[in-house]
Amino acid sequence: MSIMGWILLGAIAGSLASVLMGESRGCLTNTLIGIVGALLGGFLFSTIGHEAITGFNFWSFFVAFIGSVILVMFFRAIRSPVV
Repeated sequence: MSIMGWILLGAIAGSLASVLMGESRGCLTNTLIGIVGALLGGFLFSTIGHEAITGFNFWSFFVAFIGSVILVMFFRAIRSPVV
C-alpha cells in the first residue's frame, strides 16, 4: 500500500475510533492515531494468526480501527488519574 493509502486509512480509522471513544482530537492527531493503530492492529492480528493489513480494503480498515481503539484506550488509561 502506498504512503497516501496509509495516511487515508489512518485518517478514517483514527477519526472513527476517536468519535466512538468520545475523544475530541484534531485531524492530524486522529491520522497519527490511525496510522500507529494500523501498525498495532497488524501486529496483534498477525500474532494471533490472522492476516494483518492486506491493502486498501475493509479487512485492513477493520484491523486499523481495532488497533486505533486500543491505542485510544491506552492513552485514556495513562492520562486519567489513579483513584
